[in-house]
Amino acid sequence: MTTPYFLTRSIKQKGAAMLMALLTVALVAVLSSWAMWQLWRTTEVETTERSFQQSRWLLNGALDWARVVLREDKRASELDHLGEPWAVPLKESRLSAFLASDSSGGVEDEQGLLNQVFLSGRISDLQSRINVNNLLDGGRLSPTYTRAFIKLFSVLGLPMSELDLFLQNFLASHNKSSKEGNTPIMPQRLEQLTWLGLSPQTVAQLAPHVTVLPAFTPLNLNTASAEAIFASIPLLEMSTARNWVRKRQAKHWTSLDAMRSELGVGGANINEREHQLSTKYFEVIGQVRYNQLVLIERSVVLRDGADLKILWRERRPPGAQPGCLLTIDPPC
Repeated sequence: MTTPYFLTRSIKQKGAAMLMALLTVALVAVLSSWAMWQLWRTTEVETTERSFQQSRWLLNGALDWARVVLREDKRASELDHLGEPWAVPLKESRLSAFLASDSSGGVEDEQGLLNQVFLSGRISDLQSRINVNNLLDGGRLSPTYTRAFIKLFSVLGLPMSELDLFLQNFLASHNKSSKEGNTPIMPQRLEQLTWLGLSPQTVAQLAPHVTVLPAFTPLNLNTASAEAIFASIPLLEMSTARNWVRKRQAKHWTSLDAMRSELGVGGANINEREHQLSTKYFEVIGQVRYNQLVLIERSVVLRDGADLKILWRERRPPGAQPGCLLTIDPPC
């Protein structure tokens, strides 16, 4: 028996209507999901940006705190050594530990954020390291500091071929009369020494003993490593440098004359131009951790008497290579 035409047409229309309804529901579901995802994404971006800005404020505060510590240290003593408050690293601590209590004895924190934010940091003496720019002496390589770098490369077991290339490129980067287009640019950060021919591995091994500062700087013998002391003093033996550091741990040096007197022949080559017991340049490293966000800031500070000037600062996420990344002020 044949189905009447009007019944067949009605069934087809109902099927098409049901299909359209299903498609409409699916489309609404997709659009709703997209709208929810967009809302979630916007919320996450805003939350991350807000956390980032708050972390920046906290790092600014940490840097201000470091400057106060260094200023007070200068008022207390002309000497700088590793037994002073600035040399003690700040272990990771909750933000609430740094805030003063209100009149009721508690800290105002409606959202409990103060216990979720962690701060840590440290201040380092950059004059505990040999300054790369000391190599330049009147447009030529300084014989004194060339010998120092040869000794340092030797004691660290680094390739002399890299040192030769580095010295050649270092001098070329300062030679303003050079018109060659491939003349290396002079680095402003330690990690940029790879521009002058050093491998990243060599730079990493040099990092505890070498720095890049804008002016000639003496080595602070109260804070320098045994390797840096060994390299900076002609004819000094490494064993003697280690003994000096051990003696320094018990009591810091109070004058270069006292060092010469106590060390005898080994201290004969200590001089006021290349060696001191005080410091002007410091590195301040601060870290903020809040939930999944971790932000590190590295700053170089010049202390000239009671005045402290920030030479540059850099913010970066952990794991990122330091250098011209994320935010640097002033730019590289």
